[in-house]
Amino acid sequence: MSRDRDSGKPQQPDKRSGARWEEISEGQDGQRVDNFLMAQLKGVPRARVYRMLRKGEVRINGKRCRPADRLKMGDQVRIPPAETRTSSAPGKVPEGVRKSLVGRFLYEDDELAVLDKPSGIAVHAGSGTPYGVIEALAAARPGVEWGLAHRLDRGTSGCLVVGKNGRATRNLQAAFRENRVAKVYLSLMLGRWEQGEYTVDAPLRRGPERGGQRPMMVDPGQGQEAITRFVALRPFVGYTLFRAEPKTGRTHQIRAHASHWGHPIAGDPLYGDREANRLLKGLGLDSIFLHSAEITIPHPVSGESLHVRAPLPDALKTLLERLPA
Repeated sequence: MSRDRDSGKPQQPDKRSGARWEEISEGQDGQRVDNFLMAQLKGVPRARVYRMLRKGEVRINGKRCRPADRLKMGDQVRIPPAETRTSSAPGKVPEGVRKSLVGRFLYEDDELAVLDKPSGIAVHAGSGTPYGVIEALAAARPGVEWGLAHRLDRGTSGCLVVGKNGRATRNLQAAFRENRVAKVYLSLMLGRWEQGEYTVDAPLRRGPERGGQRPMMVDPGQGQEAITRFVALRPFVGYTLFRAEPKTGRTHQIRAHASHWGHPIAGDPLYGDREANRLLKGLGLDSIFLHSAEITIPHPVSGESLHVRAPLPDALKTLLERLPA
């Protein structure tokens, strides 16, 4: 619950507003709030965005804000319903996508849902991306205040946690930020390894721009702590299926650590091996082989531990069947 800066009275959350909460990532740190909103609300007139700011519809950590205010990593930003009505344009989200995503819930209650996100769809709209998971959910169920608890890359499949009201989303985001969430991924990586456990402890920071992106790079001096545990599960000729457990929550952590280790993830367009990716595409791999297979989270209200699993997609199972052992 937030408090109005002018009246000092608590504001009750409007579950029917269609607003959502976004947590500011490392790459958005230092951005002006008006520029952040312009990127989030594609297609919304600038005058409407500034009016939302003046009226207090946009909130940072529950407080009113001004256009020139700078965002900090971890800030919680309330994005008002214009985003779902205009830039996310629920009417433009194909009906098949809406129905498909709602049908992919692995768990749901009044506070949150865990979705089996398919590869190929972004978690939210952005530059060149008219809609994502959050916009599709808002289109399918406009009476719910959907909010992302965390993010998965567009090519990554599996467990994605979303809140169903502002309080739940903020509590879930805090759990991810404070490393109170256990995540398990399945990943096919280059190189043949017999069974065993391996830990990569290598600090990460943003590197220089490359192809419109700023990939993470290992930097022991200026990087933030990043630890990933890899467990070899099944060897193939030239590849190994790994269980990856990130112990910290840095952007692209598993992908960057796998590449730094010298065993990039199969199909990774940013950190991977171009020639290997070309060969794997001939075997039917159209995305990165990275799947969020399990997640254990504290419930945002009760605090009880919730464990959810997502099955490996059929396309990734088929690839494993085609690889020689």
